[in-house]
Amino acid sequence: MPSTKLIIISGPSGCGKTTIAHKILEKYPELMFSVSATTRSRRDSEINGKDYHFITKKEFEEKIHKNELIEWEQIYNDYYGSLRSEVEKAFSLEKSILFDVDVKGALSIKKKYPNHAVSIFIKPPSVDLLIERLKKRGTETKETLTKRIERVSMELQHIKDFDYCVTNDNLEDAVTKVDNIIAKFLLNSKLKEKV
Repeated sequence: MPSTKLIIISGPSGCGKTTIAHKILEKYPELMFSVSATTRSRRDSEINGKDYHFITKKEFEEKIHKNELIEWEQIYNDYYGSLRSEVEKAFSLEKSILFDVDVKGALSIKKKYPNHAVSIFIKPPSVDLLIERLKKRGTETKETLTKRIERVSMELQHIKDFDYCVTNDNLEDAVTKVDNIIAKFLLNSKLKEKV
């Protein structure tokens, strides 16, 4: 079991964490990806079971009651959470797993698996640029955009609780920095196992 490592990528909505996570998965095909469950509506570009498990509020609440989530949160009237089955599968296969989750979810996972996880906060170059990115994305209503912006200051206060912080002012550079952190983490883990 010690060979399974948890890589947690997090940050405010619109910071580029999902794009970075996808680039890392391309580079490390041996990594599993923890597909989160959510009750929010699927965006046109998203695939059920690949980007998220899109489920109803009733189904999600049943998972909460059955303790089937390692972390969950209600954001903007929708639920988001990481399935316990995804982590158990990684441990049984002795594969490392990558999470792309919100800030509170990241901290919950790190707390549950402190000896197996590395947490990386993806920071936007500025809040103004982040707001601009969210508007350009065109996936938000005026109401959800306002809620996401209000949440940013709370999320930025948690940078100190992460193992690493990478500013995404240039995607290529940010991916390289995250890649270096992960490579070092996985290598150190392998060295510890051999000792």
